[in-house]
Amino acid sequence: MIRKFKLYVDTSVPNAYFDENNLYRREISRQFWLKLKEYQVFVSDLVIKEIKATGDENQRKKLLNIVKNFELLSTESKEVRLLSEEYVLRGIIPVKHIEDAVHIAVTTVNSLDILVSWNFEHMVKLKTKREVTAVNILLGYNSIEIIEPAML
Repeated sequence: MIRKFKLYVDTSVPNAYFDENNLYRREISRQFWLKLKEYQVFVSDLVIKEIKATGDENQRKKLLNIVKNFELLSTESKEVRLLSEEYVLRGIIPVKHIEDAVHIAVTTVNSLDILVSWNFEHMVKLKTKREVTAVNILLGYNSIEIIEPAML
């Protein structure tokens, strides 16, 4: 049996699935969704919290529905918190966007293979990928891939 890659999907991906303003992003996200049966897919309690903060009730229900079958990971461990803070302390992720560091840390701590995101500002960029890899290796974690849905 071939091992399935383990994917973590951050909140930007289900949001893009329903994006009426960026049809390219929406189409890529929907194509990505069709490939998910080939992977073991995870979200975290942070993703659920961010979705539940969606103001539009209909949108919130649609978002919760499309992630309901994914495996749920906790962000509440000391290990996730410390690693998130390490990414911030090293200037990889700005402190005011610590949630992005949490998404990366929960992916790392749970030994997942890939973090999928549309967040090009803080996550899906070469500088972040290299620095996260360096910190992870330095602290004894595996490296992770951080990619956009189109790369899958």
